[in-house]
Amino acid sequence: MDFNFSDEQNMVRDGISRLVREQYDWDTRREIIASEAGWRPEFWAQLAELGMLAAPFSEEDGGFGGGAVETMLIMEEFGKGLVVEPFIPSVVCAGGFLKHAGTSAQKEEHLSAIIAGEKIFAFAYAEPQGRYDLANLTTSAKKDGDGYSLSGQKAVVIGAPWASHLVVTARTSGGQSDQSGISVFIVDKDADGVSTRDYATVDGRRASEVYFENVSLPAEALIGELDNGLPLIEKVVDEATAAICAEAAGAIQVTNKMTLEYSQQRKQFGVPISTFQVLQHRMADMFMEYEQSVSMSYLATIRLSEEEAERKKAISSAKVRIGQAARFVGQSAVQTHGGMGVTDETAVSSYFKRLSIIESEFGSVDHHMRRHIKLSAVR
Repeated sequence: MDFNFSDEQNMVRDGISRLVREQYDWDTRREIIASEAGWRPEFWAQLAELGMLAAPFSEEDGGFGGGAVETMLIMEEFGKGLVVEPFIPSVVCAGGFLKHAGTSAQKEEHLSAIIAGEKIFAFAYAEPQGRYDLANLTTSAKKDGDGYSLSGQKAVVIGAPWASHLVVTARTSGGQSDQSGISVFIVDKDADGVSTRDYATVDGRRASEVYFENVSLPAEALIGELDNGLPLIEKVVDEATAAICAEAAGAIQVTNKMTLEYSQQRKQFGVPISTFQVLQHRMADMFMEYEQSVSMSYLATIRLSEEEAERKKAISSAKVRIGQAARFVGQSAVQTHGGMGVTDETAVSSYFKRLSIIESEFGSVDHHMRRHIKLSAVR
């Protein structure tokens, strides 16, 4: 398949690649994740200044006329540097909800601020009992006058410690796992009744357990249709899944490069271990996993605009294949490096951790395999 990028897309890729190379080297990243804040607001401001936060949005929404391909290019470069700043939660997820279903007033108030880097959003959708079922919700939003009263808990909300606002999924009618009766809301994180427990994740990011206790929401906090939010949620989560697939491709590329270089330098029996046939086979397999990951990432991205069933199948196919590749490449890299491959002093250990988390984020290999089988069975 001939997949050529436009001049504008090449500019986006070159710009973000240069920024990550110059400002996100390994030592700098270690300092960032070890700091109290866990991220760099000044780096986020640079992304906004360079237009990277505007790249995925149309000109009508205040962006630069881009879309999913621009997101893919940015996330692949972020994967190469293991960037921890909340591009997916704030730009892809929250921006996606506003782009697809936000009112003019919501876009003016929130989307423009996301693009300018003035507001940070986190996506609060997962619950302790929910596994990967987006409809399994105990968090509820009950009618309260003209607005709603929100109560419940959300788990592992990535980027929430840095967020000013949350996009929250909640049940507004029906039973716990019903496909209908789900709605999406914008919540100010400083609102009365919102509390968080913040922590660092194994791959260097920050997340929160978020608790809502009778949080009062105005009517204009609702994004999209009341009780019919699940199709919108699935669409945005599929877009986020495609973005994380691109991130994985970038991380796999760097992991392969580091492992190849190490095998050429490390000697046993007086010769580099790269001369051992079994490791040559491993390196070839790792390279093929990378090439397939890039192809599947492209496939997932271009299929996002297709009708629902085809979009879901393409996303699940990509997540299965890339999840398998992430696990194989990460484990192979650690095995090649030996014991030092799991120490914090080596970069490969951090790539291994991130790739391991990507395998399960937004749905594990098994989950997406089941979803693809179910979709393929429908005629």
